[in-house]
Amino acid sequence: MQELSYLIGRQPILNRLEKIECYELLFRSLESPGYANIKDSIQATSQVVVNSLSGFKIEDVLGAYQGLINVDSEMLMSDMIELLPAGKIGLELLNSTNITPEVIKRLCYLKTLGYILVLDDHLYSAEYEGLYNGIIDIIKIDLIRTPLERVYQMVDSLKRYPLKLLAENVESRHVYLRSRSMGFELFQGFFFARPSTLQKKRLSESTHTFFKLMQQLNDDSDITAIEHTFKLSPALTYKLLLLVNSVSLGRREKIRTVTHAITLIGLQQIKRWVQLAIFANDSSQDLDNPLLDMVAARAAFLEKLAKVHPDTCSLPDASAEAFMIGTLSLLGDCFGFTIDEMVEGLNLSENLQNALVLRKGPLGELLRIAELIERMEFEEATELLNQAGIPLLSVLNCQTAAFKWRENFG
Repeated sequence: MQELSYLIGRQPILNRLEKIECYELLFRSLESPGYANIKDSIQATSQVVVNSLSGFKIEDVLGAYQGLINVDSEMLMSDMIELLPAGKIGLELLNSTNITPEVIKRLCYLKTLGYILVLDDHLYSAEYEGLYNGIIDIIKIDLIRTPLERVYQMVDSLKRYPLKLLAENVESRHVYLRSRSMGFELFQGFFFARPSTLQKKRLSESTHTFFKLMQQLNDDSDITAIEHTFKLSPALTYKLLLLVNSVSLGRREKIRTVTHAITLIGLQQIKRWVQLAIFANDSSQDLDNPLLDMVAARAAFLEKLAKVHPDTCSLPDASAEAFMIGTLSLLGDCFGFTIDEMVEGLNLSENLQNALVLRKGPLGELLRIAELIERMEFEEATELLNQAGIPLLSVLNCQTAAFKWRENFG
């Protein structure tokens, strides 16, 4: 069978605590040079999903979470849909689907198999009461396309049924708080992908310590000096140990000190944990926050992508630099740093500065690609990948490996 080339779009769906509940997945086939020949995006996505089951494990993309995949009526009625693992995949029925008696019967059958069933961009109608009452698990309401008054009416009508309401296209904190107060339980939108909106606190007194620690790790300073720097900031030490203790190391032994952690894991891994620890709140329960998930996935993706980029694959430090760029690219927005403060504080090389500030050079190019994929702007990402000479199949492998690494990390 001919290998398919595609990219994975993965957008988190959050609960009322702003924790990840599940992901919506979009698989974009890239067999054509562009998108002009893909007349039906859902059909293309469906084909890729079904065919890709033999190419990678869904669990590698989703980790411990479930995923929602868009389906149209044709895919819904096809036996191929049952190849998807019911315990991991929810089926999101598009609003363009005509809900006929046959469709209802099919949904009832899929429900018995254990699939989560979702109505996308749905408008309430009393004629669907049978679906609302025990068949459909989630109803998505588009907050941009649906007039606000109609949203209030639908929420009032649907809240008596045993299902969850998902607010789609949440684009600001104001909209998020309003929809939460209305009774929505799940939330999705680019608002949650913007680190500044998560209202993280500025590092203040820990800023200098963090930059110093990063510089020591980059310079391969000895363990004694690194441990001493940690002691200057109990908050950073606590965050680091929380993360390292949560890593699946295949060990029963808990990490007790920074020196112990370095001894068990090694400086290279500690460097990664430090870069990510800064994004974790002071709670072991916060390791599934959407920002940390985004940072970890981006950093790991860039690290692996640098190994297949023709201009960086032969450079010994490129993958480590790419990993750091992935974390630093979100640090400023999250904590209120300017780019100049960050560059000066870390004494970054010219290559890293160009990548972070200007998105220039091979590493900057990789960062642009990662950002485009995260925003699901696949066409422009594909153009950059083609220009860079990076095979699309390699990109898919990098994506799945990055998602899997994030799951092992957290």
